[in-house]
Amino acid sequence: MLKKRKLLVTAFLITGVTAAVAAVNLTKERNLKVLPKDISDQKLDSIMQTYNIALGVKCSFCHVPLKNIPDSLDYVSDAEPMKETARKMMLMTIHINKTNFYFDSTKRPEYLNVVTCKTCHRGEPFPPEN
Repeated sequence: MLKKRKLLVTAFLITGVTAAVAAVNLTKERNLKVLPKDISDQKLDSIMQTYNIALGVKCSFCHVPLKNIPDSLDYVSDAEPMKETARKMMLMTIHINKTNFYFDSTKRPEYLNVVTCKTCHRGEPFPPEN
């Protein structure tokens, strides 16, 4: 009886640790196509927050819900077409900054803050026409 209990507790702990490791690895998965792959979590979160503010939106504007986990988003999925539009807009701003304002060769163009999303969007999901 004691052996069965120890075996059961051990199996439970192994399952718990495996699930925790899987959860950590799931959150570390990324699908970066414009921003550098070596960007820190802190810098990535900061950039995403500036997009939220510049467009007056929440993360769900570009990211779809995660299946089977309520109130969570699948940041890796490309199912939401707005995510690809955001990537195109990022490339456009990088190009504008690099072509017109890129004087410091020590900075990466995707980190420049000369022309930003807010320049055109001004807190709106879609830029005003005038």
